Amino acid sequence: MSLPEHLLWRALKGKQTGLRFRRQHPAGPYVLDFYCHEARLCVEVDGRSHDFTEQADATRDGWLRAQGVRTLRIRAVDVLGELDAVIRMIVSEAGMPPPPR
Repeated sequence: MSLPEHLLWRALKGKQTGLRFRRQHPAGPYVLDFYCHEARLCVEVDGRSHDFTEQADATRDGWLRAQGVRTLRIRAVDVLGELDAVIRMIVSEAGMPPPPR
């Protein structure tokens, strides 16, 4: 895991959110950074390695949406600089209904 992923995982597994997340969760042909089954929410931390993969990300997000899973993409720099705000955003997004299939 990258440093931003590690920091986010510590916050998510520390139950600060009241939600249960899985790390490196397999979903079809993909592996999700973090996944909350109860909220049907995938959280992806996008850093430099993701800068040139917009088409692949769109394909992946579309596949997940078809499975009823919402994807929340968070920039690694935001995790490093605004972790509390990122956690609040994740909790807010988890309260939203899953996307229609």
